[in-house]
Amino acid sequence: MGTTKLSDIAKALELSKTTVSKVLNEYPDVNALTRKRVLDYIKKVGFEPNRQASFLRTKETKTVALILPQMNHDFFDSVLEGVLKIAQQTEYEFYVACSYESIELEKKLIFKFLKRNVDAIFLSISQETRNFDHLRKIQEEGKILVLFDKIEKTIDCPKIIIDDRKASFTATEHLIKKGCSKILHFRGGFLPQIAIDRYLGYRDALDEYSIPYDKERVFVCENANEKDGFFAAKKVLESGVEFDGLFSISDLTAIGAIQFFKTKKIRIPEDVSVVGFSNWKLSSFTYPTISTIDQPGYLMGEKVFEAFLSEKALKKQGLGPENKVRKLPSKLIVRESSQRK
Repeated sequence: MGTTKLSDIAKALELSKTTVSKVLNEYPDVNALTRKRVLDYIKKVGFEPNRQASFLRTKETKTVALILPQMNHDFFDSVLEGVLKIAQQTEYEFYVACSYESIELEKKLIFKFLKRNVDAIFLSISQETRNFDHLRKIQEEGKILVLFDKIEKTIDCPKIIIDDRKASFTATEHLIKKGCSKILHFRGGFLPQIAIDRYLGYRDALDEYSIPYDKERVFVCENANEKDGFFAAKKVLESGVEFDGLFSISDLTAIGAIQFFKTKKIRIPEDVSVVGFSNWKLSSFTYPTISTIDQPGYLMGEKVFEAFLSEKALKKQGLGPENKVRKLPSKLIVRESSQRK
């Protein structure tokens, strides 16, 4: 059925060629039932649109690119799955790349995808990103930019995040309600925004419960990994600061901290209660299991692609980009590391 034409599909479904074309080009003014009929039929007959002809007509390549800051990472892997699910339901080809938290590689990937003339780039910015001219270049080239998780507030584009500040308030509040009053915070660097927001959520909870803030209880974990957590916990003991709780920027830093505390016979949660962030699979298999904030990565991936389709519809109307921040729900998962008796 490789020779199936647009007119054949229209005739078989008793629709106009215009309606079929609108479905193939993701126009928003086609009802959901008709859209499903067309998509189901083209899948059944194996119809492949002529991308070159489509580009000449619409100036679209039907390709998008996703740039992740890390690979083999539970959260970003689930974001990828969510994006892929929606992308596979459309006619889009899909590139995936990783910046490995490098600003230089992030720039190279963006310029490479712009040369390939992708219609959109979905990006979570690297830990090193301080200048954002390369992000503005995407929009200057007439392409759609969608930021997620690690974002830059000054860029006008759709942004998909969780409310990191609120989630961190919830995590810290949980420790306070468990009787902790000398709570450590292992924070990220001073960028990206998520590190700032998680730190502010920690501060908000202390303020809400009239617990004095002590900067000596805050330690920077730039890479937010196990090694950072291990050595931050070591610095805590060397500093002599008193503590009975820890809210950590990630599950990995929490795991590293717990590993160090165990070497010093510090009991979890009896001596120090611990809450991480992200709900890595590993956090439910450690001993003790780790209380954490669950981030809906899969849902975030779906919403990233949906934001792109919405931007595309606005662009066709001569509008946009829409500077809209979509905050997804998160929740606290209580496990052994904070369950004081």
